[in-house]
Amino acid sequence: MPGKRTKAKVTAAALAVAALALTLGGCSMETTSPGAARSHAASDAKPQSAAGVDCGKATCIALTFDAGPGKDTARLLDTLKEKKVHATFFLLGKNHVLKHPDLVRRIADEGHEVANHTWSHRRLDELSADEIRDELSRTQEAISEITGRRPTLMRPPQGRINDDVTKVSRELGLAQILWSATAKDFSTTDSELIKNRILDQAGRDGIILLHDIYDGTVPAVPGIIDELKRRGYTFVTVPELLAPGKANPGEVYRP
Repeated sequence: MPGKRTKAKVTAAALAVAALALTLGGCSMETTSPGAARSHAASDAKPQSAAGVDCGKATCIALTFDAGPGKDTARLLDTLKEKKVHATFFLLGKNHVLKHPDLVRRIADEGHEVANHTWSHRRLDELSADEIRDELSRTQEAISEITGRRPTLMRPPQGRINDDVTKVSRELGLAQILWSATAKDFSTTDSELIKNRILDQAGRDGIILLHDIYDGTVPAVPGIIDELKRRGYTFVTVPELLAPGKANPGEVYRP
């Protein structure tokens, strides 16, 4: 049985990498790992984690949520508060940020990283530069009006990027954040399956992709956090994962 489980973990991780490669649509764009971001920082720079975590030494992992806020986000925030975990939220502008300003404010007030997931979830690699700029800048403005702070991170829908996406992201001061573990929670309401898919793909310096808008996801989060803590992981936001390095505008970050 141990051999079968190890094989399953390798297969899950390989599938995640293959899926992300397909998502990039054949793009040859270079990516930067969290470890590389840290190593590129000045030698005398100190980790920026509010808790003083040094991810060069600790076994860190970043929990991220896309496409909210939604009806289950308040429950998710309650869980994160109880577990003392800070996450990164890539928020959608239309029908989400505009509809739930109090949740956006709460996400920021409780120490989570607020990031940009476009205005209407259109594939950015299929748009003109002006359309890309509109998708990102409208969400920037909406979040800024609520929180008083403009996001510095974005996640492209489906991870689809090209030179125009990178150029506009750089112009708007946004780094592009991809992922290393996904539960494909859009395809199932089975919380146990979502949990196991993430646990099978988890690794040091990993970035977990989940969606707080799907019914099976939020109930899976407590089990994910508890088991990864048991395995020795420390949860951090994406900026903390890169610290003392910085997320440079336009650059693509992927574990």
